[in-house]
Amino acid sequence: MKRLSWDQYFMAQSHLLASRSTCNRLAVGATIVRDKRIIAGGYNGSISGGVHCTDEGCYLIDGHCVRTIHAEMNAILQCAKFGAPTAGAEIYVTHFPCVQCCKAIIQCGIKSVYYATD
Repeated sequence: MKRLSWDQYFMAQSHLLASRSTCNRLAVGATIVRDKRIIAGGYNGSISGGVHCTDEGCYLIDGHCVRTIHAEMNAILQCAKFGAPTAGAEIYVTHFPCVQCCKAIIQCGIKSVYYATD
């Protein structure tokens, strides 16, 4: 078996995280990496203790499910919650980030974005 490159490894982690998604419409995973170390991961899903799309369906406004927090935001918030700096980090996402997530990625200092699906 051929060894995965670092990019393949981190993207594979994002795909694994996506399998935890609670949104029926789209499963997305994100992994934040600094110095080739995973510092956070996230998937799109409801807020802690909230209703899941898998239980009650997606709540769509303008084509986006507003019941969920996006994977990128969940990963960034995990960094904030546990004190992991994001400046200079990279993020690997299964899908191209939306405008709001792009703004958060830029604002928190993440330097590179890698995505699998446009």
